[in-house]
Amino acid sequence: MYISHLSLTNFRNYGRLELELSPGATLLYGQNAQGKTNLLEAVYYLATTRSPHAEYDNQLLNWDAGQSEELVVVGRLVAQVQTAAEMKRLEMRLILERNGRARQGSFRREALVDRRKMRLMDLLGHLRVVLFLPEDVQLITGSPGERRRYMDITLCQIDAAYCRALSQYNKVLEQRNALLRQIAEGSGSLDVLPVFTDKLVNLGSQILRRRALFLAELARETQRVHYELLTNGRETIRLQYVPRLAGNGTVEEESVALGEWLQAAEASLATIKTRLAEAVRQAQPADIARGATSVGPHRDDWRFLLNGRALSSYGSRGQQRTAILALKMAEISWMTAVTGEQPILLLDEVVAELDAQRRAALLQTVQSAQQAILTATDPAMFTAEFLANAVSLKVENGRISYAESTGSPDQ
Repeated sequence: MYISHLSLTNFRNYGRLELELSPGATLLYGQNAQGKTNLLEAVYYLATTRSPHAEYDNQLLNWDAGQSEELVVVGRLVAQVQTAAEMKRLEMRLILERNGRARQGSFRREALVDRRKMRLMDLLGHLRVVLFLPEDVQLITGSPGERRRYMDITLCQIDAAYCRALSQYNKVLEQRNALLRQIAEGSGSLDVLPVFTDKLVNLGSQILRRRALFLAELARETQRVHYELLTNGRETIRLQYVPRLAGNGTVEEESVALGEWLQAAEASLATIKTRLAEAVRQAQPADIARGATSVGPHRDDWRFLLNGRALSSYGSRGQQRTAILALKMAEISWMTAVTGEQPILLLDEVVAELDAQRRAALLQTVQSAQQAILTATDPAMFTAEFLANAVSLKVENGRISYAESTGSPDQ
């Protein structure tokens, strides 16, 4: 798949942008803070309904538009996406409505596919991307929440059933936690708790199983890429699933063993339900005391093992970057195998972070992709051969123009 046209209105520093895109590699270059990353963010947002950078969606609205006196401010992201089967028009609207001339107002999002309004969840899967960021190393060194977010975003792009189960699980979790707080305060009924617990276990077991199988599949390809392409057979890497079915949240032998059992695809859904139900039952007294559910997929984690040791604790910065590169390249192969189409690659200033061997391996992947969009401050870091086969676009203050050497007109 590839994007043939991208339109942005009141998004970040783009007041208005109409951009034709071609299959193959497109290089966006220019100084920092000119809009290169914002364009990648727009594509990623259309694919995932999430921003990799903004904490709140209303931060994505163009600053000048947001400061205007208009009662309704609309940001639009529109992409024409060509797949093997059809052309689709995807649109996301960011709508700020003010009450009178008050600066504060209500904010909402609308998703449209071929001009028909959809639930945000139904936008997922129409456009699939793999995003490379310099800060991706946080998947190794950061919090479990960041690693869960990676799993959820990747899976939701290709598995609608998983995404529905996750959405429903989060709602049930919120309801169960509210009831636990009420029980702790003496105003809630214990008789109602099993209703939410049963729903939590049914949905949670589906999520546990899918995550385990996903990590097992991704781990095999990550090891292949890491061993054969990036380290010349010197190092091995594993992705280890660590489901949290103990209330204290520590990485215990039991949790690791449970993750290996799940990843080995030996567990039936019924068996997983039984294990999760027992863990929730045992944690119930403590959960009532704290007013929150302490076990389940919302506490999951996973980690990298390099030559059998935790990469977060024992790996060098270079080894960590190599592991992330292997993971992302494996994600491309995995997504292609599952869907039958290559995802669009989005690379934000990552080439400069790599040594010659790893840069060559990444650029080979980029050049074989149906579409890849890269950013850089200096095109000189790329080979003449790469530049000759890529479309180079200069980004300056929210405006995009073709490189002079192409002789193409301004956009």
